[in-house]
Amino acid sequence: MRIFVYEFVTGGGWYCHSSQPPPRSLLSEGFAILRSLVADFCSLGGVSVDVLQDVRYRDLQLPDCTLHAVHSAVEEEQAIERLSSVADWSVIVAPEFFGYLHARCQAVERGGGQLLGPDSRLVALASDKHATAGHLRAHGVRVPEGIVLAPGEPLPRSFEYPAVLKPRDGAGSQGIEWIDRPTRHRTNGDVPGRLETFCEGTPASVAALCGPGQMVPLAPCRQLLTSDGRLVYLGGALPMDAHLAGRATRLAAQVIRTLENPLGYVGVDLVLGDDLSGAGDTVIEINPRLTTSYVGLRALADGNLAAAMIAVAAGHPVELCWQSGPIQFEASGAVRFCSPLGGV
Repeated sequence: MRIFVYEFVTGGGWYCHSSQPPPRSLLSEGFAILRSLVADFCSLGGVSVDVLQDVRYRDLQLPDCTLHAVHSAVEEEQAIERLSSVADWSVIVAPEFFGYLHARCQAVERGGGQLLGPDSRLVALASDKHATAGHLRAHGVRVPEGIVLAPGEPLPRSFEYPAVLKPRDGAGSQGIEWIDRPTRHRTNGDVPGRLETFCEGTPASVAALCGPGQMVPLAPCRQLLTSDGRLVYLGGALPMDAHLAGRATRLAAQVIRTLENPLGYVGVDLVLGDDLSGAGDTVIEINPRLTTSYVGLRALADGNLAAAMIAVAAGHPVELCWQSGPIQFEASGAVRFCSPLGGV
């Protein structure tokens, strides 16, 4: 079997985004995901792995795979089409903003490749945070109330505050602001935004492996965010309390059932409210791609998550088991096992 693994920051995607080098935090996070995926795929018997490597980051070592150097944005696009066309599966990890993830999924599809992840139609829906909210609400899923703001449009005084302002096509915590009252103009006013009501509760994420006629939920993670008003993602912790984990898994499953032909690794970000019945639990967004949570989940999984992802996508039954943990993982990909009392 041949697997093509692409990660945006390390694989040449930054050429089309900026002439300046990426922040070290993004490079660390991207490489942590890539390194984990490659290690899991390469540990499977009879599997070869192809990876794109931005020539500016040759110091990022990836043993046991075939590296393909990328020198420009044009070369990156051509390489994605070429390598995905001869691979059995292609895993694309890229941010949703500016259509980066969508464009690269389309490149795989143009080349006749098989995505081990959501197709470009699902990516287009999930990349638009306002369209996603509308889709979920139409299917009876609780989401924050929200409106669209045009670039430069001031914050409306009639909206319910506190609120969260995010880019309409955002990814992760990029460009997110917590706003207690509309006394100032938006600071990220150069892109279309979504203003939505702030949801109190426990932030969490649930990823699932999806394939024909089945969905295998992974262990829910508690999200760790900054409290400085930017809601920056710091990483996660798992396992969660059993009651909260059950609520999170049920809500994520409800979300994924609304999607047409989901495949591969699909994530759901949500907030679990104080109501023990789960009546206040709210879905924030859908991640149509593999995220940093993979790094933590693979550490707790009693088995190979990459193998499970392929098996589920191919329609084979999979049963996952988990170690007791607990663990915490950082956005940079660092993982640490903790004692039940919170120590390392």
